[in-house]
Amino acid sequence: MRIGIPKEIKNHEYRVGLTPAAVKELVHNGHEVFVEDHAGNGVGFFNEDYLASGATILDTAEAVFQAAELIVKVKEPQAVERTRLKPHHTLFTYLHLAPDVPQTTDLINSGATCIAYETVTDARGRLPLLAPMSEVAGRMSIQAGARCLEKSMAGRGMLLGGVPGVEPAKVVIIGAGVVGQNATAMAVGMGAEVVVLDRSVDALRWLDAQYGNRVRTVYSTSQSIEQHVLSADLVIGSVLLPGAAAPKLITRELVSRMKSGSVIVDVAIDQGGCAETSVATTHAEPTFIVDEVVHYCVANMPGAVARTSTLALNNATLPYVLQIANKGTRKALEDNPHLLAGLNVCRGVVTCESVAQAQNLPYKPAALVLTEV
Repeated sequence: MRIGIPKEIKNHEYRVGLTPAAVKELVHNGHEVFVEDHAGNGVGFFNEDYLASGATILDTAEAVFQAAELIVKVKEPQAVERTRLKPHHTLFTYLHLAPDVPQTTDLINSGATCIAYETVTDARGRLPLLAPMSEVAGRMSIQAGARCLEKSMAGRGMLLGGVPGVEPAKVVIIGAGVVGQNATAMAVGMGAEVVVLDRSVDALRWLDAQYGNRVRTVYSTSQSIEQHVLSADLVIGSVLLPGAAAPKLITRELVSRMKSGSVIVDVAIDQGGCAETSVATTHAEPTFIVDEVVHYCVANMPGAVARTSTLALNNATLPYVLQIANKGTRKALEDNPHLLAGLNVCRGVVTCESVAQAQNLPYKPAALVLTEV
């Protein structure tokens, strides 16, 4: 198969779809890999590294799209990239389509087969290609929140862990999934007062077993969210409904009553955010203020630690890229129901029910669409 790796062009996005090591594995399996000039420079992988791994370097992204059948990326295709997608293409990347109508429309119109990392599943119902970036984002959320609490960032002027004789900041984490668990680990490690809310008693029980009285676990209701958000110095929004738009658990009215200088880090922003006041930002301008509450809503948080993120992501994605390349897209999807769960758009049809519901679009099950291809 001919595999293309274009350079990421989203604001301050330095990750790359495949590392030289991954390219070497694909070439060893008999495939051709085309890499855009300088695609990996941002993470320290240079043209000579890809050439040594057997790749071909092409001057432009347009040339990569023209040469390839399978396009492997990190972030959702930007508008100019979507114009390059054709019906013969398979796109394998993060998509986060539910809140993104323009992207969904363009992918439908392209006729391409579009597989989203974030809805690929495993035998235990987990999301193995979302997990590594959720781990990174969860850990980064505390770093970012601690920085935003500084007075120079319009925060309350608090040190997350306090000092002897001065109480620490209160960190409220909404959602005890992968993001929430990693945020909890960082917040506990920095000495904060930590409260975690979730509706999964099993998830709360796991955190309680891990941290004991260093973490307060609370069953999530509208009342408990209100109570703890209003007393929080830092709120981490880490809610996930796979493939669907994030529920708005923090209302605009609730934000208006939060402490002046408190901070919301909305890690759910890729799926539209879990605060009504959240709007996606970039690493160039990561924050904004609503009712004296600092909002950090960067939609590609792991891009700031691009080398760590690229290596972690490739560890997870390479087995699936090999399946697609070795078997062909259709056969790989037919043979692996967990990869099939990642199929969001195929030949002009939405095949992810959550996306179709979010945008009121016609939906066909992925397995049915494959029989028609």
